[in-house]
Amino acid sequence: MDYELAIIGAGPAGYSAGIYAVRSGLKTALFERGDGGGRAVLSPKIENYAGFDSIPGAELMEKMKRHASKYVTIHAYEEVKNILHSSKTFILETTKGKYTANAILLCTGTEHKTLDIPGEKEFLGKGVSYCATCDGFFFRGKRVAVMGGGNTAVMEAIFLKQIGCKDVTLVHRRDQLRAETIYVTEAQEKQVSFLLNKEANSINGDTVVKSLHLTDGATKKTSVLEVDGVFISVGDTPQNELAKKLGVTLDDQGYIIVDRQQQTNIKGVFAAGDITGGVRQVITACAEGAIAALSSTEACGKKYPY
Repeated sequence: MDYELAIIGAGPAGYSAGIYAVRSGLKTALFERGDGGGRAVLSPKIENYAGFDSIPGAELMEKMKRHASKYVTIHAYEEVKNILHSSKTFILETTKGKYTANAILLCTGTEHKTLDIPGEKEFLGKGVSYCATCDGFFFRGKRVAVMGGGNTAVMEAIFLKQIGCKDVTLVHRRDQLRAETIYVTEAQEKQVSFLLNKEANSINGDTVVKSLHLTDGATKKTSVLEVDGVFISVGDTPQNELAKKLGVTLDDQGYIIVDRQQQTNIKGVFAAGDITGGVRQVITACAEGAIAALSSTEACGKKYPY
């Protein structure tokens, strides 16, 4: 047996799980296809993680990485391509080799769906954001646009209005929103503006975002919406490929279903962080990672005194 617990994904959940697992006596490895940190590294500032008044996401993730590396073996730039289940053993096939483990913890996270327009990447962290909960506070008193037409987009528009953004405009490429009526009505009551049937062409500015260029879907006329921020809410893609291969049960959006111990429907397979859906914040990912690591001790033939 190479490891008792194999953690896949080095974001907040994975780092936290690695610390708790090793401190609980489990021989543990953490596999990460890149350098680690997850989506949190894209946040210019994080101000809602307890203990830090304000810290860049990349810096917070580097601190977590250094802390975790004191305990857990981190296999950076080693992607897990497949996991096979043989009796009580899991076999991990990576880009560098094969490993066995008693238990698996999936912390594979999600990826943002993008608009793929000029300015989106260039202004990321300079007015472009994918998380109103994370970054909305910085835009109080300013003009913002929310891109999208589903429940999440409308709820983010409501949230941005509630926290004090001056003007909030919801921009959707179709002539009808996909969001439920109850959310649309609330947004209207909160005086959120709506621009429907508008396709975003580019996000423009100098050092920060200044405007959003749009094309009308019916008339093909172009227009400019002056904004200080653009919140892109066109959906997330759960990184659930390994979960599917293992036969893990997913919800209708593709997120992994877990119980209070972060256990999936497959014995010995746990999940934590954004891949399980929910509010998807750094602090909740860390908590779920800790719970999953402690819960996995039993699957590894050990007990933790809850």
